[in-house]
Amino acid sequence: MGWEPYKLDKAAHDLVFARKEQREILPQVYKMRTTVPYGLERFWGEQLRLEGEEAAYWRATWEKLIEIMELADVEIPHKDDSSEQITELWEFSAKHQDDCKVALAILTQLCDCMVWWTQRYKKN
Repeated sequence: MGWEPYKLDKAAHDLVFARKEQREILPQVYKMRTTVPYGLERFWGEQLRLEGEEAAYWRATWEKLIEIMELADVEIPHKDDSSEQITELWEFSAKHQDDCKVALAILTQLCDCMVWWTQRYKKN
């Protein structure tokens, strides 16, 4: 198995760059990064708690993770119905522990890259 960067830095840049003028939205990335250790279920669920552009930022990050994981041949549940989604995420975490660990590692790195880009675009 060889190293595959999955263009995480580029994905992170694009997510942050699209919102660089929305100063009130950019700090969400720090919350994203601190949510990762609690699992995919909680990370996904944050978009339900938030509203507007904040929710959209979390959703866009989640959708980017889904795309990246597809490149790694890992299929993370991605349903439109929220109760079906959360049930499938709990099952995924229990039945596919190795894939879940990989997804969390990639999500961690994606968020770390997003933090880096947020720092670069942050206006003082």
